Amino acid sequence: LKLARRDYEQLKLSIMNLDGNSTDDTSPTYKVFEEGANTLSKEETMRLAQRQLKFIQGLQAALIRIENKTYGICRETGKLIPAERLRAVPHATLSIEAKNEERK
Repeated sequence: LKLARRDYEQLKLSIMNLDGNSTDDTSPTYKVFEEGANTLSKEETMRLAQRQLKFIQGLQAALIRIENKTYGICRETGKLIPAERLRAVPHATLSIEAKNEERK
């Protein structure tokens, strides 16, 4: 959780740095390309930050489920989620079967 939060903070700083980069002293053509690249980079960084925040929230919810002794129980089937899945996705609330059914 600490590492995830640190990564999130770094992404936020990166977004702020992209806002501060200026191309005022360059040629107009380069400026257009540079601004386009910065916009794409900023959008991607924002998407990564949002994904990281969602991951942090999932981990926090998993900690609450551990306290409530409901961690590792599928919220759809009520069955235990296999340990391999929980190792791969520690914040999982659905078994593989329930996740596949959800996608249909």
